[in-house]
Amino acid sequence: QLQLVESGGGVVQPGGSLRLSCGASGFKFDYYVTGWFRQAPGKEREGVSCISAMDGSIYYSDSVKGRFTISRDSAKNTVYLQMNNLKPEDTGVYYCAARPFSFTVHTMCGTTSTDKGFWGKGTLVTVSS
Repeated sequence: QLQLVESGGGVVQPGGSLRLSCGASGFKFDYYVTGWFRQAPGKEREGVSCISAMDGSIYYSDSVKGRFTISRDSAKNTVYLQMNNLKPEDTGVYYCAARPFSFTVHTMCGTTSTDKGFWGKGTLVTVSS
């Protein structure tokens, strides 16, 4: 069964850090473009960061550039999102998704429709004092 499972969400104060993990079963991230998306209450889903296993290219949205770092561990078949200096506007449900190499990291993060690729169920991040 093809499945993505996110973990690592929680409640953190502004300025704090969290590391999200996305584990895959039934397929290998080595053959996909993987991305983190988030959806804040009342807002549309947005692409936060994406990474391609084909060429190692990485994309960050302007809102997280310099604060978030995406990485892959091929042996663990896991993708991470290290989030530092968190802000209240980072609050939302964070989703992991994987799509084939026909996507670049830019088109991956720019395509928020869930009818393309594999998606996890999300993990909630709350940044609040």
